Amino acid sequence: MSKVHSAALEETLEVERVIDHLQGNQRGPTVVFFGGIHGNEPAGVFALKHVFEDIRQKKIPIQGEIYAITGNLGALQRSMRYQEEDLNRIWFPDRIESILGKNKVGHGEEDELKHLYSLLRDILDNGKPPFYFLDLHTTSSDSSPFMVMNDSLLNRKYASHYPLPVILGIEEYLHGALLSYINELGYVSLGFESGQHDDEKAIQNCVHFIQYSLGLTESVNLSKTEMKTLWDSISHSGSAPHKFYEIYHQHDIGPKNNFQMYPGYVNFQVVPKGKSLAIMDGVELKTTKKRQIFMPLYQKQGNEGFYFIKPIPKILLWMSKELRRFKVDHLLVRLPGVAWGSSQKDMLVVDQRVAKYFAKSVFHLLGYRARKMDASHLRVKSRESASKSQDYEQTAWFSS
Repeated sequence: MSKVHSAALEETLEVERVIDHLQGNQRGPTVVFFGGIHGNEPAGVFALKHVFEDIRQKKIPIQGEIYAITGNLGALQRSMRYQEEDLNRIWFPDRIESILGKNKVGHGEEDELKHLYSLLRDILDNGKPPFYFLDLHTTSSDSSPFMVMNDSLLNRKYASHYPLPVILGIEEYLHGALLSYINELGYVSLGFESGQHDDEKAIQNCVHFIQYSLGLTESVNLSKTEMKTLWDSISHSGSAPHKFYEIYHQHDIGPKNNFQMYPGYVNFQVVPKGKSLAIMDGVELKTTKKRQIFMPLYQKQGNEGFYFIKPIPKILLWMSKELRRFKVDHLLVRLPGVAWGSSQKDMLVVDQRVAKYFAKSVFHLLGYRARKMDASHLRVKSRESASKSQDYEQTAWFSS
């Protein structure tokens, strides 16, 4: 049990790992919401508590199962992003195996992961497909709400049913995230960023997102009018348009760097050439051309200072879909310096002498995101082969 405080509401809740769990009499999906993976982001916890209590009080029928789960209980108690290590950066298979094999965990976040992993395995082992995993977050800067996810066609198709900006490619820069781990298991998994940490609107945006998601996944039967009302509320919650965007640059902050973002920057803001963004170790960081900024850091904890993003043209989204559908990536292994990196054929190992002749966007079109393997090779990975699309084929959103 942990106490979670909302500065926006000036209220404190007592919550356990499972905030609530509702199971219906009829067959349906298994929908899992996470809140508070970062301890200074309580909006999702308060929103989940509100929505699930409302369902109970009104005795709203449920199809399948829905879960509301807290992330970092220790950090939530202290209103800190994390205690020792970012819980949303340690979900690597080998790290998980190491943590589970220890008699005594190293620190608080390892203990949190151990409990979350056990709960996740129990849900996957005993729940019924289709599975949905939705992670609720807020940002340190002022922001229009948006969705962020790993780039798989299954995730794209599901996310396209929300009137929100969608950010692709986060997995190429942000490693060890909970949702990346879940997405590699093949399930729909995405994050929702509802606004600034201490803004009351961020809680209300979360409430609308949860309610709309329950209707979209058919966990709760909502009328077309009710879905339209929620759609409108979500659509009007921010100024950023409903487009797909791609991250193409991340400014890293090392543990010894002194970083300070200049005030006034907000998500999706277009910044002209020559504008000062931040100062790090006494050096001013300026834009070298016009940029669109994303996730500027306005808190003490965090390793990513800011990102640059750009809209993805619809024609490229269509091309990407068709190229992946026909598995054009299988032709790449016929090139010298390119080989499969796994028996599942979801990873390529590319000699960097060859890779320099490929624009990164080519790999992105084919569903691959690059990570450096060593000094001479890149490892690029796709999530398409893992996607359990067949589990979702009978849903209304999949066929629409």
